[in-house]
Amino acid sequence: MSADGEVCLRVAGLYKSFGATNALSDVQLTLRSGEVHALLGENGAGKSTLLKILAGTQHPDQGTLELMGRSYTPKNPEQAQALGVAFVSQEPALCPDLSVAENVLLSALPGRFGLLDRAEQKRRAGAALARVLPEGARPFKLEQRAGDLGQGDRQLLCLARALAQSECRILILDEPTSTLNSSEAERLFAVLRELTKSGTAVLYVSHFLEEVERIAERYTVLRDGKFVASGEIAGTTRGDLVKLMAGRDVQELFPRSVRTPGERVLEVQELAGRKLPSSATLELRRGEVLGIAGLLGAGRSELLRAIFGLDAVKSGTLRVKAVVGPASPAKRLAQGVGLLSEDRKSEGLAEGLTLGDNITLSNLGSLGSFGWVSPARRAAVTRTYIERLGIRARDPEQLARDLSGGNQQKICFARLLQQETDVLLLDEPTRGVDVGSRADLYRIIDELAARGNAVLMVSSYLPELLGVCDRIAVMVRGRLGPARAASECSEHELLLEATG
Repeated sequence: MSADGEVCLRVAGLYKSFGATNALSDVQLTLRSGEVHALLGENGAGKSTLLKILAGTQHPDQGTLELMGRSYTPKNPEQAQALGVAFVSQEPALCPDLSVAENVLLSALPGRFGLLDRAEQKRRAGAALARVLPEGARPFKLEQRAGDLGQGDRQLLCLARALAQSECRILILDEPTSTLNSSEAERLFAVLRELTKSGTAVLYVSHFLEEVERIAERYTVLRDGKFVASGEIAGTTRGDLVKLMAGRDVQELFPRSVRTPGERVLEVQELAGRKLPSSATLELRRGEVLGIAGLLGAGRSELLRAIFGLDAVKSGTLRVKAVVGPASPAKRLAQGVGLLSEDRKSEGLAEGLTLGDNITLSNLGSLGSFGWVSPARRAAVTRTYIERLGIRARDPEQLARDLSGGNQQKICFARLLQQETDVLLLDEPTRGVDVGSRADLYRIIDELAARGNAVLMVSSYLPELLGVCDRIAVMVRGRLGPARAASECSEHELLLEATG
């Protein structure tokens, strides 16, 4: 990788508005060939809008874009790809029932007179996939069903498809490691290093600053839709980047109040689900945060879902407060148990409803009597949680889909609190959330534990488990190991244990 390559993309004076909302204002960016350039900013900073403009899915209101010194105004993603700009979104977009080879060449299947040339398809797909496999990695099976691939392979498959469309000058990656484990992320980094050696420029969006420090050479920061700063990663501290992104110092990323463990509210003995987990034993007390580490697919989410009643329990014993045995989600809610799903869009939010609806919908009985909901009480409760959690929104009637990821996640937390939940099951609570919002969520978790709530937390991000939790247990291939004090753990030890 080289920060001295020629300028391949130049953005100057870029503006984009959606009605009265200014998404981008006078944004600038310079990208050089052969470099990894980090585009940084909190949720709602304008990163996604800028990426969509570069990828041809949206068009600017004003500004100049130049690709290799020539005007760049793609009308659609196909034209952007033809000009050498490839975009890979955060969630792998695949046709799960088609083969690996068919997915790689989905928009450019080779053939003549309407007949598919399968031999040429395999040759081209194989060549594209070879570019995204680190040295010594197991090759893809071209006939394999894409839906059967793991998350890491799905991400590499999307990368191969982007590179297969044309001569790729610029590769845009949006949160590429958000669903990857550590070893899968390392594979991706190795691929990016090889691509930049051949002159490809990578525009890299990530909330993981330690990842940015490892892979990127330069950075550009946006805040509130405006250009803030650009510079070299070398010589810039993580604190400097956080301050640029948030517009303030985040003094304590992992606050720690006095926590006093109390009575046991959750006991699990050799719990097994229909598929996962295969065996889990743990106990959770009031006033503590118990973390569960492990690789994707180890059974961590399934454990939380079994406790909450969403997944069936095959064997083992389960006691939540005074209730022994499995129970339905409705009964768990009545017990004061709440689940924050890792799938915010599908399970955590009703995106087409308002902020107020999302916060209060599962506990409407507290907002009125005789089956009637008081609009004034609903609005007052919603405003209370907006202020308490620092949710950035115009008003309680704003649609959930129009808020940034960090604010959407705060809505999910607010709903748990409005349900009067005192046992919280948190599954990847900060996935896809910027550093400023993460600091806010860590503060909320700390306050809850200090007040005597019990928190069981699953995370793939080891620094947050070490910073937030009192004890940590590791799940490996469906089996949960014993919990030990977070102060006795390190990232290296947890990763070694997670990989078996």
